[in-house]
Order: sequence, then structure tokens, then C-alpha cells
Amino acid sequence: MRYSRMLIPTLKEVPADAQVQSHILMLRAGMIRKLAAGIYTYLPLALRSIRKVETIVREELNRSGAQELLMPMVQPSEIWESSGRWNQYGPELLRIKDRKGGEFCLGPTHEEVITHLFSNEIKSYRQLPINLYQIMDKFRDEIRPRFGLMRGREFIMKDAYSFHINKEDALESGYKVMYDAYTRIFTRCGLKFRAVEADTGAIGGNYSHEFQVLASSGEDTILACDACEYSANVEKAESKYEMTGEVEPGSAEVVEVHTPNQRTIDEISAFLKVGPEKLIKTLIYHDDDGKFYAICLRGDEELNELKLKNHLGVNAVYAAEEADILKQTGAPVGFAGPVGMKLPVICDFSVKTVADGVTGANKKDYHFTGVNRGRDFEPIAWADLRCAKDGEGCPRCDGGILHEYKGIEVGQTFYLGKKYSSKMKAVVQDENGKDVAVEMGCYGIGVSRTVASAIEQNHDDKGIIWPLPIAPFAVEILPVMMKDDAVREAGEKLYGELLELGIEVLLDDRTERPGIKFNDADLLGIPIRITIGKKSLKDGNVEFKLRRSQDVELIPLTDIVTKVQDTIAALMAECSGE
Repeated sequence: MRYSRMLIPTLKEVPADAQVQSHILMLRAGMIRKLAAGIYTYLPLALRSIRKVETIVREELNRSGAQELLMPMVQPSEIWESSGRWNQYGPELLRIKDRKGGEFCLGPTHEEVITHLFSNEIKSYRQLPINLYQIMDKFRDEIRPRFGLMRGREFIMKDAYSFHINKEDALESGYKVMYDAYTRIFTRCGLKFRAVEADTGAIGGNYSHEFQVLASSGEDTILACDACEYSANVEKAESKYEMTGEVEPGSAEVVEVHTPNQRTIDEISAFLKVGPEKLIKTLIYHDDDGKFYAICLRGDEELNELKLKNHLGVNAVYAAEEADILKQTGAPVGFAGPVGMKLPVICDFSVKTVADGVTGANKKDYHFTGVNRGRDFEPIAWADLRCAKDGEGCPRCDGGILHEYKGIEVGQTFYLGKKYSSKMKAVVQDENGKDVAVEMGCYGIGVSRTVASAIEQNHDDKGIIWPLPIAPFAVEILPVMMKDDAVREAGEKLYGELLELGIEVLLDDRTERPGIKFNDADLLGIPIRITIGKKSLKDGNVEFKLRRSQDVELIPLTDIVTKVQDTIAALMAECSGE
């Protein structure tokens, strides 16, 4: 493609409303333009990269045995009501009415549509397993769309759905097959990523992994072991409670101590001259049914609300308001404790490392010292409720240490079980002629988000540094002076030779100043740049440079095609996925 014929409206200045690098660089490189909040037009360069990702996704999913279809974006309310999500999904579901008053929504996801299709078309276990996928636009009415393609309202997504006769097949020939396919997909895209254990969120189910592109700008925090494969979203990460080893309860007497206006962990620690690890803090929470609980952790630990929600098996948990804390404990905020607590007490495992601890006395301006589990209080349950942290031991292996990374979620896999099939009557006859609800899996990839994430991970202060497999072009030819006959002719000849070999190449045939052309080349980030200058050409050479490197090589013009072929082969081999 000739630069002069392409729509590449580059910008010199940083757009005022752009905050993250992918948003800034995609606007500056002429890849996207905003139509409305969270809604963008993909210009030719962006679309070329998006299509590259789509091709990799299709190849790997087809290889895994999945079949492509295409479902409607507009979905009737009836199927969402049958799954129970019409009222549950929340304001992100954009609801519309047709001229007859029928209620519809713009699809943020397609579990209902695919399950409805399955329930009408698949009747026997002999038709299983089956895995169906699509690549299409989705719409989620984000309350705060931001960061360009990273958190838009309209976006391109691949979603797949597998159906199996039993759980064993669903996990082995469904979930595992897709997990492996995702690993190949993101490897082939040339991205550094981790597959991490994750919460299932609004999709539901009870087994999930997020595929996180590692980038310092990522919104998600993940913890990964340096000795084994364990990694998890910080919300899901298991914690190793034996931080200092479980201890036997102490023998000190419980003493009520006057602690006027000492409410926080730091204040109590300083006042009583004990470390926070000797304190047992008590937090008052309630679930969505209004049932209250007292949650205890060691003083230096933080509660993971997601773990608490999952432990209780409820839809949501909420920190109690001050008035409720006073009503439930008899004391204001800061003085609750498990001794004599009337509410159900649930303890994090970290409390097992505290002997002769300090707790609130459920009385204003008073705390207890010498408190021990078993003798002075007994929880109704022990659970992993704390936030795992960087630098602590791995919960899955001996000797491994968890390290913290920032990540951008680009894909997620879910084992749904019978969450949708049982409600929507997606049943088949088994080998005994009995109707059984099928086991389902759900698998999503944010295609447009993957492109933006690649930029977040691969850029410098000059512009984008594309991984070759998803770059808009593999090679950019940059004749420094198009008005010079020899330079122009060499550029045109090389351009033609590379095109004949099937290599995607961008020829910068503009008559702009060299500085502008070099700056634009760095901004666009094409992996291989070949510069044809008057001086080097006289000696029969051209300049060869990788965008990711500072090194510039002088290569004989007669050898440059071979050099390009060898380099592309080497770069693609790095991302082979094999």
C-alpha cells in the first residue's frame, strides 16, 4: 500500500481527552476516531491489525474443532428473562423497544441466544460435544467509558460456547481445549501474558481464568508464583495463612482496657504499644438479604470482599453503616470484637497466628487484651478472606514467592456448568433416553481490546512498536527523497518485489521532509523499516532497522529482500505458539 493513498490522519499533539498510551497513540497514528463516548470508528490501520487478530483467533478455534456462526446483536427480553438476567444484569444492559413496544437489548454477551439456539436444535447426546463461536460487535453501556478501546461501550469480541453431556467432558475436551487454544492465540499475537485464576462475575459459573496482557498501565493486579504456574487475579488469589506459622492459643487473662478515642489499628497499636499483627480487627458486614456478620482478620491484613461474598454464597456483601454497627454491636465504629459478639463470627485463617491478642470490647472506648480463640470466642467458620500480597509464599507450592504484576484482561474462560442450560431447558437425551441438562462453557476474547493492549505493552516515547503478527504492515519502505529519480526508482522496485512475495509493505511515497517521514514511521511502529537514501544508495546499500531496536544496518540492495524474508521468519518463529 502507498502511504499517499491511505487514510492515515496522524496528529502531532496529544489529544486532550486521551489518558493511556494506547488511546493517545491510536489517535495520533490515525487509527481511530471518536464518534461518541466509548464509540469509535476504526480507520484502515487499526482495522488491519484487528483483522490480523481475528485471523489468528479463527485459525486456532477452527483447529480446536469449534465452528463459526453469527448471532443477532439485538436480543429479545424474553430469553434474558428465562435466564433470570433481565433484571440482574444492571444498567450496562442497553434496553430498547421496537415500534410494537417489544422489549429488546443490545447484546453485551450471547449466553442466552446460544442457549436458546441449542435448546431448539440439539436433541441427542450423539450430537455432542459441540463448540460454536462468533466474532462481532458487542455493546455494554459502561457508566464511565474511558481509555479509548480499553474500556469502550461498543467493541469487537470473540465469544464461544461449548456444550457437553457431563462435567468431566466439559472440563477436559471443552474448557481445557479452549484454555490451550487461548494460550496459542495470545502467544501467536506476540504478547507477554499470564493466564490467571479469576472470579466469574456477571457471567456466572464456578471456574474461570483471565488471560492478562502484562503492562504497567493495566487496571488489574495479578499475583504470580516465581516457582510454579500458579497465578491469579488479586481478587481471587489464595493466601497462605501461615505467615508466621499457626500458634497455640495463649494463656493470658482477658483484661478490659480503657482506650479513649482509639479506633484504628494504627491508633490502638501505638496506644497499647503492640504490633498490628497482635490485633484481631472485627469488621461488620451484611449480605444482600440484610443478614449481618462479624468478620475477623489479623490487624495487619485487609479483607477481600470478593472472597467473603463467595464464602457466604451471596450475590453481594456490604460494609455496615455506622448506625448499623452501633445497633448490632452496642458500640460505635472501631470498638467491635468477637468476644461476646451476638452476630455470627467468621474468622480469616490469619487469626490462627494470633495468641493473647487485642480486640474491641463492643463497648465505646474499650478494648480487650489477652484474647484467644477457642477459649474466649469460637467462630462459626474459618475461611481464606484476606487479600494475598506481593512477596508472600505461594499457596500451591513449597518455596515459591508471589510477585505482583499489572495486567490488562483480554480474554476470559468460564466453566458454566448448568447455570443456563437448566433454566433455559437446554437438554438432550442421554444414552438411556433420559433428558439431561447439558454442561456449558463460555469463552471470550476482546479483539479490539487485544490490539489496544498490544500497544500498551509495546511502545516508547516515539510511538507504537508492533509485534509482527498483528502489525498493520510488516515492512515500511522509506525513500528519503522521492524527488530523486534513483531513490524513487529503488523504492518502487523494492516495493514491487516484496509485494510479489506476499509481504505486506507500506511505501511512504510522500514528498514530505525526511524528519516528518521518520517521525511518522516511529509513530506508526511498523516492525521493519528500510530507508533508501541518496548517499547510501550510491554505494549500493539501504538502511535496515527493526522498530524495537536502536541498531541500524547497512545492507546491500541486492541482499535486502533476503534479509527481509529471513527477519520475518525469525520474528514469526518467536511467536509460533508451538
